[in-house]
Amino acid sequence: MTKATVLTGITTTGTPHLGNYAGAIRPAIAASKDAEVTPFYFLADYHALIKCHEPERVRQSSLEVAATWLALGLDTGNAVFYRQSDIPEITELTWILTCVTAKGLMNRAHAYKATVAENEEGGENDPDKGVTMGLFSYPILMAADILLFNAHKVPVGKDQIQHIEMARDIAGRFNHIFGEHFVLPEAAVDENTATLSGLDGRKMSKSYNNTIPLFAPEKQLRKAINKIKTNSLEPGEPKDPEGCTLMSIYQAFATPAQVADVRKRYAEGIAWGEMKQLLFECINEQIAPARERYEALIQSPEHIERELLDGARKAREVSIPFIKKLRHAVGISPIQL
Repeated sequence: MTKATVLTGITTTGTPHLGNYAGAIRPAIAASKDAEVTPFYFLADYHALIKCHEPERVRQSSLEVAATWLALGLDTGNAVFYRQSDIPEITELTWILTCVTAKGLMNRAHAYKATVAENEEGGENDPDKGVTMGLFSYPILMAADILLFNAHKVPVGKDQIQHIEMARDIAGRFNHIFGEHFVLPEAAVDENTATLSGLDGRKMSKSYNNTIPLFAPEKQLRKAINKIKTNSLEPGEPKDPEGCTLMSIYQAFATPAQVADVRKRYAEGIAWGEMKQLLFECINEQIAPARERYEALIQSPEHIERELLDGARKAREVSIPFIKKLRHAVGISPIQL
C-alpha cells in the first residue's frame, strides 16, 4: 500500500512565536513521526520574497525557523525537510503550470482581491497599486510546491483552503490537456487547532506586532507575559476565563486537569499577577529543554545546513524524475535523432 504524502510549508519572514507553535508547529512535529505517511516540510523562502524585500530578515528567519523545527524534535528520518529554493524543479514547474492557469482564477485569489479592495476604498486611481506579479500569481507557486510531490493532503488554516482548491483546479486542467500526472490534493483543516490571542487580545500575529517569541529567554518571556492586557478586576473578584488572553494561551500549554483547576481559581478571583506567574511557569517548563537545543543549533548553523541539504537530496530523488516526465508530457524533450 502506497503511503499518503502530506506537505507543509513554513514562510521565512519572521521569528516563530507561541501562536505558530500551538497552531501549526506542534501538531506537525507529532505528524512527522507517523510511519503511515510520508511528510514533506519545507522552508518557503521564495514565498517570503513576495512581501519581504529585506535579505537579512529572510536569511535570519530561515535559520530561526529551521532551528525551531529541529530543536522541537522534527523526525528527519521519516520526514523530508528542505529549503524551497534548493529544489529548482519547483520554479520550473511553476512556469509550466502558469501556462495552463487562467488569469481569471488568479483574479479571484483572496490576497489579490483584498489589495484591490483596499486601493479602491483608499481612492486610488490604480486598483493594482502595490500588486507585484509575485503577489498576483503566488497561488501557482504554491500549487507547484504541492503538485511536484503529488501531496495527497495539505494541512492548512481555513484562510488557506482557497489555495488548495486552486491547486486542484490547476492540476485538473493540466491533467485534462496532457494526461493524468497529478494527484488532486485535499486541504486538511484541523478544527481543534489552537488559535492564540496575542499581547493585545487580538489573534497572535506578526502583522499585529503582538507576538511572544517561542524561544525568548526566560527574562524576556516573563516580561512579555507581564505585558498581556487584562481588565481592571481586583484580586478576589470573580473573573471570566472565556475571552481572556491569559487563559487562551494557558489552555494551549496546560493539561486538562490544570485548566480545570485554574478555571476554579478564576471563579475564586485569582489575581492577574498570580495568573501571569502561572502562565510563565507552565510555558517555560515545556519550552526550556527545546530552548537549549535551539540556542545550540543557532550557534551551529552548519548542522542545520547539513539537515536541509540532506532533505533537498531526498526531495530531488522525487522531483528530478517527475519533472523529466512532465517535460516530456508537454513536449520539452531532446530531439530524437
